Amino acid sequence: MKSTFVRLTALWKKELLALGRDRLGLAALFLMPVIFILVMSLALADSLSGQHEARVAFAVLDLDGSPPAKLLDERLVASEVLARHEAPADEGQARRRVEARELAFVVVIPAGFGAQIGANHAPTLRFLLDPAVPGMLREGFRQHVEVAATRVWLEYALERLGSAMMLPQLRHATQHVGPPAIALEAVGGAVTLPSAVQQNVPAWLIFSMFFVVVPISAVFIGERQHGTLQRLATQRVPFGLVLAGKFVPFVLVNQLQALAMVAVGRWGVPLFGGEALVMPSGAWMLAAWWTVSLAVSVAAVGWALLLASLARSSEQATVFGGVGNILMGVVGGVMVPRFVMPAAMQPWTRLSPMDWALQGFHDVMLRHGGMADILPAAGALLCFGLAALAVAALLEHRTSLP
Repeated sequence: MKSTFVRLTALWKKELLALGRDRLGLAALFLMPVIFILVMSLALADSLSGQHEARVAFAVLDLDGSPPAKLLDERLVASEVLARHEAPADEGQARRRVEARELAFVVVIPAGFGAQIGANHAPTLRFLLDPAVPGMLREGFRQHVEVAATRVWLEYALERLGSAMMLPQLRHATQHVGPPAIALEAVGGAVTLPSAVQQNVPAWLIFSMFFVVVPISAVFIGERQHGTLQRLATQRVPFGLVLAGKFVPFVLVNQLQALAMVAVGRWGVPLFGGEALVMPSGAWMLAAWWTVSLAVSVAAVGWALLLASLARSSEQATVFGGVGNILMGVVGGVMVPRFVMPAAMQPWTRLSPMDWALQGFHDVMLRHGGMADILPAAGALLCFGLAALAVAALLEHRTSLP
């Protein structure tokens, strides 16, 4: 046991020394995500490209049942942007469907809506929404509902006032009536709606963590070409132990990346006029955040070690690692948010480890969840990373057999 620990410690030291010599690899790990966060957080502060092609899921919950409420229900139809789903049975079911990410919005028409219309008052409405919905998308849907509610109010006002002789009364009746009052409630416990930087930092942090494949492959292939792995094999050092020797140092590098990205979001983005990153408050929520971060590191390093063990040249590692990460990022909602994907494609995002990681971070940062909320995502990431390590060790064992 003591001999194994000594050898493992020596392997860790060797990896840190090799990593320290690879300055370009370290620069790619730290500078690339810093640039991504600065540029993307500022560029997406007020808009999100591609939203016009989105099919955003919404539903209407009518708690009033009056004719004006039914008319508003009819006005809120599906469009090229909006996909209307079946109405929930009650508010509890509406919240569950939003928490399950089946719906992005639920428009709640409260009891008394029709009475407000009849009394010539501005109607009140409530939105239940997923806090991970981008801000511009949220405002666009809000305006859509405001227009529909205003049209309903005007139609009933015209019906009451009726004739052309009473048009002056109509102008007098409408001059103090503003747009509908809409209260937004982020389902999941969020006190305030998230900023662009809160949505972008987790996404680009995940993407940058998975690019640990670049320095790992460089070290791995260099050791193979220089005969280091063969010498370790002749000394009866199991390949699984070699992988473990690389695992811990690169997980440590990933966590330093996480610290750097948090610092950029917290202090760097405001220097360029953007909003500061707000980290979860409370020890348990911070612990949940770092648990997700650690689980992402395990998945990223495990995946990188698997690809590095399969690649036989730097070119192969670059192609497999780079293209694989980009594909996982696109499918997993890092590069293209799930809300702007076609409805048929959205279920496929769950196949990407980057989606699991993104949902874990969102559960803490946007939905204010705790340790229990992130366990499914963190558990899936840990299993993925350990499975990748096991496959890498198994493949190496088979190829080494005579």
